[in-house]
Amino acid sequence: MDNKVIDKEELSLRPKYLDEYIGQDEVKNNLKIFIGAAKNRNEVLDHVLLYGPPGLGKTTLAYIIANEMNTNIKIINGPSIEKTGDIASILSMIEPGDIVFIDEIHRLPKVVEEMLYAAMEDFKLITVIGDHVNSSSIIIDLPPFTLIGATTRPGSLSSPLRARFGIVEKLNLFSIEEISKIINRTAKVFDMHITYDASIEIAKRSRYTPRIAIRLFKRVRDYANYHNVKNITLDISSKALNNLKIDKIGLEEVDFKYLDCLINRFNGGPVGINSIAASINEEVQNLEDAYEPYLIQIGFINRTLRGRVASTRAKCYLNNR
Repeated sequence: MDNKVIDKEELSLRPKYLDEYIGQDEVKNNLKIFIGAAKNRNEVLDHVLLYGPPGLGKTTLAYIIANEMNTNIKIINGPSIEKTGDIASILSMIEPGDIVFIDEIHRLPKVVEEMLYAAMEDFKLITVIGDHVNSSSIIIDLPPFTLIGATTRPGSLSSPLRARFGIVEKLNLFSIEEISKIINRTAKVFDMHITYDASIEIAKRSRYTPRIAIRLFKRVRDYANYHNVKNITLDISSKALNNLKIDKIGLEEVDFKYLDCLINRFNGGPVGINSIAASINEEVQNLEDAYEPYLIQIGFINRTLRGRVASTRAKCYLNNR
């Protein structure tokens, strides 16, 4: 079982408390109330479901919730849980008030998901031993705990599982100014000076996503270090990002392949995502999770019942590239 590992550098970039977290103001305000109320009652926080596009800080919020609740957190990667014994071994070791964070919770096997029902609702771990003929159930009492689930696909969760989350929060794409602040915070962690214009330039190409912004900053930093430049300026950031073939609004090679296929091969649509994925040799889930949310956000494509459709804006942008 391969649980999610967070390295020391990544942890240093993560804010520890809600007041340090940049963006998602409505989510933060709600969590402050829910966490404060739980602490006042000396109770565990209700189970939390965080959803939204990848890279917006769902894992970071899970760590923050643990810090705010003054408790421990156990990190689990959903796809690594293959059988009920995997989740049972983790839940049987938790302490009162612990937080169990399951990333990509929508990818849990059905049998594991069903085991979570009683664990979340009644704090009981029910396991079945033996074959179908001579099977018996073992019930283990669990200490009160909080389960935090993160997903990019809330619609893929079953209704019974989704109903057991008392707190459900959606994370939206960040603003350019918010991303710029995150870049500046990252620069301070790495002891690197960056101008405001440079941080805005990186932010504009980050697809409104903190994870991408931090990745781009690191590559710009590499470019500056290689050229023995101590300060990251607009010129340095532009040259570095151009070398990476990331255009002025953050589009990359896969985006252009997607748009070219949709517009020129399928006459702008409507066309199914499976056809586009097969044509450009990309996985459907990768396109749906990593690329389409941004293309929809900037008004380049629309998802319809009949398939994907390119907008006039996308056609103009591709023609003027």
